[in-house]
Amino acid sequence: ERNQEATIFVGNLDQQVDEELLWELFVQMGPVVDAKIPRDRITNTHSGYAFVEFKHEHDANYAIQVMNQIKLFGRPMKLNRYDQDKSAKNLDVGANLWVGNLDPVGVSDEGILRELFGQFGVMIQNTPRIQRDPETMESKGFAFVSYDNFESADAAKMHLNGQYISGKPIIVEYAFKPNSRERYGSEAERELAAKRPITAQQQQ
Repeated sequence: ERNQEATIFVGNLDQQVDEELLWELFVQMGPVVDAKIPRDRITNTHSGYAFVEFKHEHDANYAIQVMNQIKLFGRPMKLNRYDQDKSAKNLDVGANLWVGNLDPVGVSDEGILRELFGQFGVMIQNTPRIQRDPETMESKGFAFVSYDNFESADAAKMHLNGQYISGKPIIVEYAFKPNSRERYGSEAERELAAKRPITAQQQQ
């Protein structure tokens, strides 16, 4: 079982990067438990992201501070906490997106979505979350992404709707509310969100 609080997400990796190199790189920050690069089972290529688990949470935080945007084979690495910002997990303002037309094989785990959508802000509620068949655990071809503010959700929707992932253009819309034909993102929700106190994350 991965210790999520001591695990970081490493994105924008070149194909030349492998687990051994990541291990050697991040062990300089503190004791590493595991370095994993998800790979295509047929071609053995990876999608440019990895997970590095440290023994201690403070080493994971230190690695993000020191190594974020450091270039590896000419590409700046994008580092994030795997569990995202814990202080923002309860800030559900209604900035909830539905992401559809996902290739069930090409987008079989949340890593590539975390890299894409993480560029626009802090994601909450353990998202992105791919919806899966409860028996086979295979992707149903859509996912949910929640942010702690509407500005991030609007930016993600504007920039990522129609983007190609694994050869298919994804659809990004505000999700429907449970048991309702009304979507999230209404003016009333936005006004409520604007009145909420500013989080530590937004003050930085």
